[in-house]
Amino acid sequence: MEATTMLPILKKKLAFLSGGKDRRSGLILTIPLSSDQTSMEELSATLDYLLSIPSEKCKARGFTVIVDGRKSQWNIVKTVVLMLQNVIPAEVSLVCVLKPDEFWDKKVTHFCFWKEKDRLGFEVILVSANKLTRYIEPSQLTDDFGGSLDYDHCDWLNKRLVFEKFTKESTSLLDELSIINDGDKSAAESALLPSFDPETVLQTGHELLSELQQRRFNGSEGGGQGGPAWCPMDEELLAQPQVMKLLDSLREQYTKYQDLCRQRNKRTQLDEIHTKVMQVVTWLQGPGSELLKTQQAIGDSMRAAQTLQQKHEEIESQHSEWFAVYVELNQQIAALLSAGDEEEVVELKALQQQLSDVCYRQAASLESRQNVLQAAQCFHSTTQELSQQLDGLLGMLCADVAPADGASIQQNLKLLEEKLQTVEAGLNSLREKGTLLLEQMCSQPACSPEAPESPVVGQQDNVQQIQSVMEEMQLRKQRCEDMVDVRRLKMLQMVQLFKCEEDALQSVEWLSELLDALLKTHVRLGDDSQETRTMLDKHRKFVDVAQSTYDYGRQLLQATVVLCQSLRCTTRSSGDTLPRLNRVWKQFSVSAEERQQRLELALNFHTIAEQVLQQECVDSESLDEVDSSGKTLLDRLTMPIIFPDGYKYTILDLFFSYFYKNHNGDYTLG
Repeated sequence: MEATTMLPILKKKLAFLSGGKDRRSGLILTIPLSSDQTSMEELSATLDYLLSIPSEKCKARGFTVIVDGRKSQWNIVKTVVLMLQNVIPAEVSLVCVLKPDEFWDKKVTHFCFWKEKDRLGFEVILVSANKLTRYIEPSQLTDDFGGSLDYDHCDWLNKRLVFEKFTKESTSLLDELSIINDGDKSAAESALLPSFDPETVLQTGHELLSELQQRRFNGSEGGGQGGPAWCPMDEELLAQPQVMKLLDSLREQYTKYQDLCRQRNKRTQLDEIHTKVMQVVTWLQGPGSELLKTQQAIGDSMRAAQTLQQKHEEIESQHSEWFAVYVELNQQIAALLSAGDEEEVVELKALQQQLSDVCYRQAASLESRQNVLQAAQCFHSTTQELSQQLDGLLGMLCADVAPADGASIQQNLKLLEEKLQTVEAGLNSLREKGTLLLEQMCSQPACSPEAPESPVVGQQDNVQQIQSVMEEMQLRKQRCEDMVDVRRLKMLQMVQLFKCEEDALQSVEWLSELLDALLKTHVRLGDDSQETRTMLDKHRKFVDVAQSTYDYGRQLLQATVVLCQSLRCTTRSSGDTLPRLNRVWKQFSVSAEERQQRLELALNFHTIAEQVLQQECVDSESLDEVDSSGKTLLDRLTMPIIFPDGYKYTILDLFFSYFYKNHNGDYTLG
């Protein structure tokens, strides 16, 4: 029976247990009858509820019932007393009926209850309110009967509701927790949460216990001097020990339940971690590895390699999400390892090792692929740059060379050599980049331990492509080198051609200078035979120098002809320099011949004259010979030098002025 089911009846206060006790320590049950008609059914229900509260031990001491009939009629009082026989005949020790002053016939009423004493089973006395203390201590009576016991029915009812609610919830909770805690593992894991929140129920119990203990403390202070230890909320009445026992049991079961929940949560965490680990491992070894397997190409150009790089970055982005899960799982596993038991630690370490192995292996594959793509981009970039350099060199080689002079040819030749060196350096760089790319490809780790074969096995096309590109660049460079050799030879021949032309022109100038010197400075014929003979020797040497200069010019011009034939070009040498050289040489030859003849005539003249001068007696024949040789010389000097082009050049005046200046007019030429 619960208070909540009959709360409206209990609120009417048809009967109550105030907590007071009689001299036999029996509980006092008070039935305050009112002037209104009292429902016997409601009163009976109230009594049944109230009598269900005390313990059996308390009931065995009997009840003292106070029937307050001061505001009621006799027949109602009688009915209530008779009803007690049916409700609690064995528990009632004494019934005190409070009568109104001068209202009932004492004799009749006393006689009726006395007559029914044996049948009722308890003693009934009629007493006035002021004499009730003869039977019950004032400290055990409420103020309605002149006592000092403090009783608040509404407060009692509220506490009773709280107590019953706590008892009901705690009992139900204890049963559920016992089932959960004492059940097998599978049942415990599948069990539902308790119907009531243990924390809330415990809080309610503690508040209730605190209230009960507080009221007991206050009640003990409110007792009379020297009176018995008394409490309005007796431990037998409101089962304070029961609350404490329920709290103790509940705390014990709740502690076990918390331990079980922690174990269950830990097991759940382990299962969740295991599930997530397998998800990460499955994806990395499945779709993740397949993505990497499909991305083995290196592209055939810089743009293609950049496209592959973008695709790889997308794959890395997909992997990053799973790597983030790996980091989170690793942290969770580390936290569980610090508080797990030996079996859990072994399981967690195995999961952690498996997860780390797969993640590190996949990360290494991603990094290796990234290195391959970077090396491929460098390779293609170097290939593109080298190809442009070769194209530029080839364009330079295919262009016609028409330099103005040897300096321009030297400059072009230097530029050609520089471009060839740049190509050579580019090819060496390409070889290095290609070797590095091949090494990166060969060092790629296996995507999974189940497929440990080298990635190069599936990359033969890439290897062949790299080797093909390097071979093609080598062939192009070799062709350019061959063309450079031809161009270099041609340009060197052109340099030689220009040099020959320049030297040939220089020979013409030198020969012209010799001719000019011959005509302007070589005019003396000597003062005597010895000087003339010396001048004749110098003249012959002078002519030899001129002859060498002419021969050198002819050789240079012959070389230009050969070079022109080799270069398949025409130069100005064949139409300009050679005629000039020949013309100057003819002029020089005529002048030199004339100069030699005059020197020979002068030598003859000086020889004959010196012989005549040495004679002591000069005959006419000798004089005639001197005269004849002198006239011959003079006639020769008066003759002009006629060049092949018809130009006449005379030096007679120069000779005579020079002759007379040196001989003071001693010789007469007749």
